[in-house]
Amino acid sequence: MILAEHLGKATDELLPPDRPVMLHASLRSFGAPVAGGADALLDALLANGRTVVVPSFTEPHFELAAPAALRPARNGIDYATLPATPPLPDSAVYTVDCGLIGPGLGMLPAALISRPGIVRGTHPLNSFAALGPLADKLISAQSPTDVYGPIRELAAHEGQILLAGVGLNRMTALHLAEQRSGRRLFRRWARSADGRVSMFEVGSCSEGFPRLERTLHPYARTVAVGESRWRAYPARQTLAAATAAIVADQGITRCPDRECLACRDSIAGGPVDTLP
Repeated sequence: MILAEHLGKATDELLPPDRPVMLHASLRSFGAPVAGGADALLDALLANGRTVVVPSFTEPHFELAAPAALRPARNGIDYATLPATPPLPDSAVYTVDCGLIGPGLGMLPAALISRPGIVRGTHPLNSFAALGPLADKLISAQSPTDVYGPIRELAAHEGQILLAGVGLNRMTALHLAEQRSGRRLFRRWARSADGRVSMFEVGSCSEGFPRLERTLHPYARTVAVGESRWRAYPARQTLAAATAAIVADQGITRCPDRECLACRDSIAGGPVDTLP
């Protein structure tokens, strides 16, 4: 059994007080039940004045098919396989209090967004959510046209990125490094706050991010909790190192699938248009 004292000890060993931390975690990685489950881990992270940030993405709920008039080239999609004029169903408009979250994100983000005082971003597909003293500051940096603003703020506040039992393919911040390397972000479709169908920036394939392991290893501090390996990375230094590595070799993020269209188009520079 993983107890609250084990979580608190590991958290205090890796993470400084009064700083924000972006969390990516798997409860299964512990190899034993966690007393208190997701909430116990969140409590340990939130202690000592920390702010916890998580991805709270909602593509399954709000993403639309590619409208015929909004199909930029080199966008990680083979439009030839799609209907020339896809139907646009009446769909809901994302709101920060929708209470929804992508099922693939795991139990930790779902637990966080259910807590009182949560602050959530306005991006309809790739919002972030935060709880703690810096939550407003971090999340207010996100807008529908600036998806990774919270990650910039995390770095500006000398925050940490914690991988608890997961790999670099889960480190969302590396999409900002891709963008800083000169790539344009992919476009996907959802309804804006006024109900219009619009394009919004999102990340690319992340399955090649473990190829940055050698680059980022010097920045990682590690501890084990049960069978779960925790790695904490300083956000600012990690982003700088990853950006430099991608600039030097755009192909470094290519995933094992040599036919991956998302990797091909992202490495080539991303979409060729600009947002309307």
